Amino acid sequence: MPGSIVRAPSAPRKPTAEGSMPHGGVRARGLLLLHAHAAGRRRPRQPRGRLEAAFPARPARDAPSSRGAEIGGTGHPAGDLRRTGHVMRRSPYDERANRTPRHERRSTAADTVPGTRRDGFARGLRLREDLTSGSQAGAAQAGTGAPPPPLALIVGMSGSGKTTVGRLLAERLGWSYRDADEFHSATARAAMAAGQALTDSERDPWLSAVSAWMDHEIAAHRPAVVTCSALKRAYRDRLRRGRPQVRLVYLHGAPELIRSRLAARRGHFFPAALLESQIAAFEEPEPDEHPLVVEIDQPPEAIVAELASLLQPAPVRGSAGGVVAPVSPTGEQWTLRWQRQTAVVVQLGAALRHYEADGRALLDGFAADAPVTGGRGQVLVPWPNRIGDGRYQFAGSDLQLPLTEPENGNAIHGLVRWVPWRLLARSEEALRLGTVIRPQPGYPFSVDVTAEYRLGPDGLDVAIFATNVGNGPAPYGVGQHPYLTLGTGTVDPLVLTVPARDRVLTDDRGLPVGREPVEGSAFDFRTARPIGPARLDTAFSLDRDDGGSAAVRLAHPSGAHGVDVRLGEGARYVQIYTGDTLPAAERRQGVAVEPMSCPPDAFRSGPGPDVLNPGETHVLRWGLTAWQSS
Repeated sequence: MPGSIVRAPSAPRKPTAEGSMPHGGVRARGLLLLHAHAAGRRRPRQPRGRLEAAFPARPARDAPSSRGAEIGGTGHPAGDLRRTGHVMRRSPYDERANRTPRHERRSTAADTVPGTRRDGFARGLRLREDLTSGSQAGAAQAGTGAPPPPLALIVGMSGSGKTTVGRLLAERLGWSYRDADEFHSATARAAMAAGQALTDSERDPWLSAVSAWMDHEIAAHRPAVVTCSALKRAYRDRLRRGRPQVRLVYLHGAPELIRSRLAARRGHFFPAALLESQIAAFEEPEPDEHPLVVEIDQPPEAIVAELASLLQPAPVRGSAGGVVAPVSPTGEQWTLRWQRQTAVVVQLGAALRHYEADGRALLDGFAADAPVTGGRGQVLVPWPNRIGDGRYQFAGSDLQLPLTEPENGNAIHGLVRWVPWRLLARSEEALRLGTVIRPQPGYPFSVDVTAEYRLGPDGLDVAIFATNVGNGPAPYGVGQHPYLTLGTGTVDPLVLTVPARDRVLTDDRGLPVGREPVEGSAFDFRTARPIGPARLDTAFSLDRDDGGSAAVRLAHPSGAHGVDVRLGEGARYVQIYTGDTLPAAERRQGVAVEPMSCPPDAFRSGPGPDVLNPGETHVLRWGLTAWQSS
């Protein structure tokens, strides 16, 4: 694609030393201007400290395109991923009238817990946790130096499924569990059974009892789940105060759905008639409470599976009896935050592990203590997809790659998926990782690869740069492998739109045998429609608008929310995979939408891969934008 390769103006660069910045240093005002906009420029803010030199201030929303600007003097282009017209919208609890949005910084249990503060953003250093005391258990925990046990506080109106979800989640994680209803006095139960809503003063001893149980579990170093209506912000603040390990989970559902559930419920002291008083009194969690927002219009098992993947695992005991943090099989975990968004990138393969916006997880990723399966979030370099028999010819040489899909006799998804990448630079909202492909059997070339992730007003932006640092030309392709979810349990009800006229036909090994138009076929998703039972593992060639961008859209069946995969510079194809060949527990749980620079088997068949001459740089840009209907 025009613009995806940058011609170097000078002699070929030499491979960089391990641990050094691969582009000869980072220019203070040149990083990742990922958004091209109309004329006009705001005055840039001044650097705040050491990291601002590595990740400069975000360009203004109205800044002009910076296409052709360099990153660290390497000639990496910037500003070529154009917006698709969809922006991050407020979560449901911000839509109410007369609501002034509060501080919108989000957190996730993947990296920290509510109550911690970011302090001292030095490059390569982990976050320091400031565990403020306020309860006896919090003070005791701070005094021992042991990491606090996680505690999930699940809130929502009566009938939202708190008890069912809480019990199942506690059983799955092996945590202790209590329902806050158990702490109501007999008098309070009788009053509610008679249709009388409790006052704040009548709830006071109940909240004290719930707090005491939470402190007991924390002091015993037991991770726990507690379910509680916690109708008001003041109630939630009271339960969380001095307990920074508490993670708030909000079960969100339409009042009509909750009414129907309560009408069918039998044997509970809370009458359905009291729901209207809860709806009137309920203060939905604010962004600065950092809630995980879960829609309840899905099976409890699907809700529990999602929550279990997001909440921290319990600490494990060391051989000497002390408490040690579990070692992640994917190495370091780097968390990025910007307003209501959180992303987690791991050291192994620079894989994107998690992305959430407005409290909704949009990736079917993997837990911090789990290995990568199914290629989830991995960077695919120097080729995406498959190379048949692992054998190809280039520059007059016959080359043989290791067969990494031996059951089909293919080499699959490149050479950097299982390599630990180096941290090159980071800030609160952006991250740069790098690795160098050295000459090896089947790929005797030297390529310097950099992956950059950034959160911003348009969502998550990803850019993958590859520079030939060898002495001769090198074949090159790139892709990435995120799986998307909208919390529906399976992919079948999701509504898919793919802007493509043609698809690649493949054999039973996944290798191309031709092309055909999608019009009139089961593979025509140019107009939005549910995935249904369709089994997709299909490469599409993209149609592009005048700006050179395209977007694959995934929408919730309600049409209320969804996510766009923005396909920018260098992305000429997209692979859609519904996960039908994954293990049973992972099958059809998420849709892989894989941006690619070339089709399957490009090293052996046309159109072939890009060819990087010494000093040339290839760029692939893509991104995720969450949206809600207005």
